[in-house]
Amino acid sequence: MSFVANQRILVAGASGYAGALAAELVDRHPALDLAAATSRSDAGNRLSALYPQYRCDDVLEELALGSHGALDGAIVAYPHGASAPVVAELRAAGVPVVDLSADFRLSEQSVYEDWYVPHQAPELLAEAVYGLPERNREQIKGAGLVANPGCYPTASVLALAPLAPFISDVVIDAKSGVSGAGREASAVTHFVSVDENVRPYGVGNHRHMPEIDQELALAGAQELTVTFTPHLVPLDQGELVSCYATLNELVDIDSLYADAYDGEQFVEVVSHVPGVREVRGTNLCRINARIDARTGKAFVFAVIDNLWKGAASQAIQNLNLILGLPEAQGIEL
Repeated sequence: MSFVANQRILVAGASGYAGALAAELVDRHPALDLAAATSRSDAGNRLSALYPQYRCDDVLEELALGSHGALDGAIVAYPHGASAPVVAELRAAGVPVVDLSADFRLSEQSVYEDWYVPHQAPELLAEAVYGLPERNREQIKGAGLVANPGCYPTASVLALAPLAPFISDVVIDAKSGVSGAGREASAVTHFVSVDENVRPYGVGNHRHMPEIDQELALAGAQELTVTFTPHLVPLDQGELVSCYATLNELVDIDSLYADAYDGEQFVEVVSHVPGVREVRGTNLCRINARIDARTGKAFVFAVIDNLWKGAASQAIQNLNLILGLPEAQGIEL
C-alpha cells in the first residue's frame, strides 16, 4: 500500500477573518497540510489565540517566500493592491494560488484601476480564472491562478446567472453581517453603529458592482448594468441578496433554476424564501426564485455565509479543483 503525502498549503494573511477561517479549513482538511499561516501584524501569536473558536494552534509567521518549505498551493488573503505582488512571486515559483482579494477578479486592467488602485501585476490578468465553481469548474481544474469572487458577487451571480439572458434591468438589495467589512473596526462597523440598526453603504460606488456586471454579461446578459446597494445588518456573518429583475420575455422560472443547478452540491434551489441562519458555517448557497404575479418581475433571493461560501470555504472548493482533489473534500455538509 503506497502512502500519498498531504499537499502543503500556505495561507498568507491568516489574521483577517477570511484568512483565519481559510487556515482553519486547510488545517483540518484530510488531504492538505498547513505549511504556514502568515500575518503582517500578528506574527508570533497562535491563530487559536486570535480566534478561539478555531482549533488551529499554528503560530503565525512573517511571510518570507522561500522559507516555508516546498508548497503545493497557496491561499492569499491580502487586501486589494497588496495581494498582487505576493501572488506574482508565488506564480513565478510555480505555486498555484487562490487569491481572495479583488486584484484578479476583473479581466480588464482599466476597469480594475477605475475602481481600485494601479495594478501591480497586470501580466497575470490573462492567466486568472474567476473562481465561481458552479460557473467555471472546468477552467478552474488545474489552473495556476484563481480569483476567488467577492461575497456579494458570489450570491448575486449564483442568484441571477440562470436568468441573465432574459433580464433587461435588475435591482439587487443586499444585506451582510459586519464581518464582510473586515477585521479592522471603523465608524461604520463599530458595535454602537451596527447594533439595532440597518443602513446602506457604498451607495452608487460599491466596488463589487463591475464584478457583478462582468459575470452576468458572461452568463448572457445584454448591455445590463445592475443597480446594487449593500446594507450592514447586526449580524457577525451571513448574507442575503434580494434581486428584482425586469424580464424581456416569459420564462419557466422553476424549470430554469432546477436545470441550472441540478447536481450542484453547494447550491440548493428551495421553495421557501431562505434566511441566512440556514447556511451559517457552510459552503451552501440557497436560492428561491419566483415570478411576481402583480408586476411580472422575477424575484430571486439567495443566502450565503459571507465568510464561508463568500470567501474561505469557496477558496477550499477552488483549491480542491486546482489540485485534483474531490471538490467537496474538507467542506462537506
